[in-house]
Amino acid sequence: MLASVHDGDFRLTGNQNLVIGNISAEKKPVVEAILDKYGILAATHQQTALRQNSIACVAMNTCSLAFAEAERYLPSLIDKIDLIIRANGLEKDAINIRMTGCPNGCGRPYLGEIAFIGKSPGRYNLYLGAAHNGERLNKLYREMLDEAGILTELEPIIAAYAKDRQRGERFGDFVIRKEYVKATTHGTNFHS
Repeated sequence: MLASVHDGDFRLTGNQNLVIGNISAEKKPVVEAILDKYGILAATHQQTALRQNSIACVAMNTCSLAFAEAERYLPSLIDKIDLIIRANGLEKDAINIRMTGCPNGCGRPYLGEIAFIGKSPGRYNLYLGAAHNGERLNKLYREMLDEAGILTELEPIIAAYAKDRQRGERFGDFVIRKEYVKATTHGTNFHS
């Protein structure tokens, strides 16, 4: 429906977003009405920036390489992380979060400021510290966490970020400055 009235272009981004670009002034109300009709505008304004910056691979049951859930599980995990985000006033702060069901990296977990890599059903390795703009890989922070462990580990870090970050500092940069993990400066020190 939108494509039939839109006279601009559609762009897919590397972060799995759709950009509806070059909307003419005369078509803007029509495009907004369609997006509003299907609840897209309201949903976007209600979601945290963390949720909007999330990616997961398909994982189980679609991928035979997966050890754990990703695409079907990440939304419910973000529901719980969002409570921590909102409690700390970080709803509008974009943090890249990624989840995969295995270490192959289809959901680009190594570029997540917060990332989960499935190790077995319900268990994930937690990685922290990638650059928000994708110029630095993250590092392993904790291994084999279940959901309770993930939330226990993230809650104090997110609270510290809200309280102690420097002006304009991104989450990935913060966890490095506060020495939760060391920066990956070269591919050869990703595992150190």
